[in-house]
Amino acid sequence: TIATAADTLVLLVSPDQLTANPQLEAISKQENFSAAHGKTLSWLAPSAPYSQYQRVLLLGTGDTAKLTSYQASLLGATAARTLKGSSASSIQLDASLIQAPIGQAELLAQISHGVDLASYTFSRYHSDKKPQKVLNLHLLTAEQQTTEQRLAQISALSEGVALARDLTNEPGNGIYPETFAKQALELRKLGAKVTVLDEKALEKAGLGAILAVGRGSARPPRLVIVQWEGSKEAPLALVGKGITFDTGGYNLKTQGDSILRMTSDMAGAAAVLGTMHTLAKQKAPVNVVGLMAMAENMISDRAYLPGDVITAGNGKTIEIINTDAEGRLVLADALFYAETNFKPRAIVDIATLTGSKVGAVGSYYAGLFSTDDKLVTQLTQAGDKVQEKVWRLPLSDEMLPELKSRIADLRNTGSSTGASTAALFLQQFVKDTPFAHLDIAGNALSSGNRGLQTEGATGYGVRLLTEWVLTAE
Repeated sequence: TIATAADTLVLLVSPDQLTANPQLEAISKQENFSAAHGKTLSWLAPSAPYSQYQRVLLLGTGDTAKLTSYQASLLGATAARTLKGSSASSIQLDASLIQAPIGQAELLAQISHGVDLASYTFSRYHSDKKPQKVLNLHLLTAEQQTTEQRLAQISALSEGVALARDLTNEPGNGIYPETFAKQALELRKLGAKVTVLDEKALEKAGLGAILAVGRGSARPPRLVIVQWEGSKEAPLALVGKGITFDTGGYNLKTQGDSILRMTSDMAGAAAVLGTMHTLAKQKAPVNVVGLMAMAENMISDRAYLPGDVITAGNGKTIEIINTDAEGRLVLADALFYAETNFKPRAIVDIATLTGSKVGAVGSYYAGLFSTDDKLVTQLTQAGDKVQEKVWRLPLSDEMLPELKSRIADLRNTGSSTGASTAALFLQQFVKDTPFAHLDIAGNALSSGNRGLQTEGATGYGVRLLTEWVLTAE
């Protein structure tokens, strides 16, 4: 639409267009503006034909032949951050000069996506409720119907990422198993089927691992199940770790900065719920089930102890070597339950699982563990497209001796290769279904505003999992 009262024009320009437009070329030379990707030039009180605007923001695209969907979303993030400190309120975005391989509708939708994600804030607990600045963005397009359709899809994705960020940013007294489940129940309004297994239902199902982890807390565990049946084919299953606060249990976390971050140990579950929200809102033609294993890992007279032997849902007994290796226990029961009850064609779990993954690839990649080459290829391609990149790490039965216990079927930790033996432990709870484990330790939080991320929770995994689900064969 054309915003007749817009105070700001954001004009996308490429290097070629600068030389083709004498007026833009003159001001660009004067200000040394090259129109490289993400570079900006603010032009206040512009002359005709832009004199109806208070300002024009020239936003460089770089080589349009190489402009990807992700790069387009970064342009939106740049525009949002550039205008945040200005008096701009109503913005007309004109990309009509840009001929990109992704097409006009995708270009505009991704720019809008970038604006949404870069503008995200979490201010629920501020007592001084300053009004948040709202940028009214008007997109100029000759392809209105196609653009509106793509905008609706991408808006659902933005909502899913924001939901995951909100849940992960919440403190431990805001989000715990029961309140997370309550949030999941909201997806019924979008047509999803939501089931919550409380402690009695968990006991009936024999899910002893998740019950053991949650036993030490006054806030009992939950298994949250969200189904979106947009097709009749066998479902894909997403499984998320949901430790809403992790003290480490009796293997107590002793570093103050480490334990402070443990409100985010449910980022995997948040990513699954954000993905399910996205797919339901999009009315996506896919069959997906999301399982979120929720528990608090606390210390009390009821808490599980180092040396305990517990029995998981599949009947395997597990010797507890370390109570701070609890995430794999709740995931084990959720993986077993997913395969047994939903017969999925593939299972992917996502979890902030190990510090050793961070030591291997930092926050640059999520760690990907799988013996299924097809699934690895699908997830790698999905991650590359949305730039939530994954890196395949070893998963081999050669490491199984590290998980052998003298008194039980398994130990819950290995002795050397932490990230790989954690993944191998999880694999013991999936029989015949193609399976992949995503370790997002280090990816769930950002220390600052960069790219599409804002300081705090990133919502990492929503865009990756959504892309995978929508493109998986």
